[in-house]
Amino acid sequence: MSTHHDPHQPQTHTGHDHDPNEQDVHDTLNHIVSPVIYIVVGAALLVLTGLTVLAATFELGPWNPVIALFIACLKATIVVLFFMHVKYSSKLTKLTVGAGLFTFLTLLAMTLSDYASRAWGRW
Repeated sequence: MSTHHDPHQPQTHTGHDHDPNEQDVHDTLNHIVSPVIYIVVGAALLVLTGLTVLAATFELGPWNPVIALFIACLKATIVVLFFMHVKYSSKLTKLTVGAGLFTFLTLLAMTLSDYASRAWGRW
């Protein structure tokens, strides 16, 4: 029997090759999050919600919405990372979430630049 490989013949898979992405997929699908993590994350979300309420009681002028939005972004990040399991997901999932965030920020920047460039009260 010849060991010569004909490049025109289809390859037969012997099952001995190792795909490096196969382990990532296996680890991603079988990742189990400890209930302690959920308790800590839930407590952090409750603390941040309390901090939002506390910040609303102080008169900080134009900084009130800035602080409220900053806390809201922290809470949203925690929810996406832990409750939506993006922290434990594949690189493709993280890239998809990042692309969505980039698109959102681009649209927000365009909207705010349009709003800021209006001739308010000058007509």
